[in-house]
Order: sequence, then C-alpha cells, then structure tokens
Amino acid sequence: MGKGSNVLPDTGNNHRANQDMIDRGSRIPSVKTKLITADDTATTTSDAVLGSGLVVFFAVPGAFTPTCHVNHLPGFVANASKLRAAGVDRIVCASVNDAHVMKAWAEASDALGKIDFLADGNAELADAMGLCKDMSESGMGKRFTRFAAVVRNGVVQHVFLEDAPGVAATGAPAILMALETVQA
Repeated sequence: MGKGSNVLPDTGNNHRANQDMIDRGSRIPSVKTKLITADDTATTTSDAVLGSGLVVFFAVPGAFTPTCHVNHLPGFVANASKLRAAGVDRIVCASVNDAHVMKAWAEASDALGKIDFLADGNAELADAMGLCKDMSESGMGKRFTRFAAVVRNGVVQHVFLEDAPGVAATGAPAILMALETVQA
C-alpha cells in the first residue's frame, strides 16, 4: 500500500503487532465504550457500534496529536462521501481518550455527522483487539496502534497497520482502494 505500511494479507503469514491481534475473520469484541455522534454521547459496546452493515473503523494514538489531527482524521472527513458511495454504512474513529476530549476533537475537526467516535478511555477496546501500544516513554500511557479495518456485520474483513510514523496504509485513500478491490 505504501512505504512504512503493513497490510495484513488475506492468507499466509501475517506480521502482527501482537499474537492476539484481530485478523481477517475475527469478530469485533464486546467492550463497554462511549459513542460520540452528532446527536449524542452514549454508553454502548463496541460490537453494537461496529456490528451492523459495512463499517470502516480506524483508530489513532491520540485525539489532537499532530499526525492524528493533521493527517489521519482529516482524510476520512474529506473522503466520507466517497466512502459512503463505495457502500460504507458507518465510519468510526477510536482513540484512548475520554468522551469529552473525543467530542471536542470531533467538533474542532468538523467531523460530527460524517464520522462517529469511540472513546476508549481505559484502553480496554485496544487491549481486547490486541492493538494496544505502550507509549509510556513519551508520557502517553497505553494507546491504540494506528490501524484501520473494514468490518462487515461485526466480522473483520481487512486489517491495515502502520509500522512507521505517518499515515499510509491506514488512511482514507488506502481504504477506498481496498474497498474498490473487494467490489471488483
């Protein structure tokens, strides 16, 4: 997909962040989380949010952090209509932040109404998905590994990881290309 990216193939040996990491065919785990939408902030579970229809689900290490705020989220905001035209029912962004920070980030990014947000304040969803990264050395604690997934009815169809700084394999253009190949 791009330099510095790690796309998990459909078959063969996968390079994984962790042996328990979600993979193609994995069900989305059920973890209590906060959902932030244009209408509300509500307590729910990850499988309730990601379990119906075709969902593009991506996670970032932190709201308002430079790469996440300037490169990752804006690409999904700008391409939301293209993703919907490709058959995506819902676009969801997660981060290990509290619901107040996630709502402020969604508002500041003009993303509400285009993208829904999951606040994984205690990194429980990141842990359950095998995508938790310890960033304590930089003062950030436990965070999501930067990733994106295509999920259909609660089952992971494709997983994309970044193995270097930046956004290549997990950005909206890469997900649009993956959706095109699935539909072709």
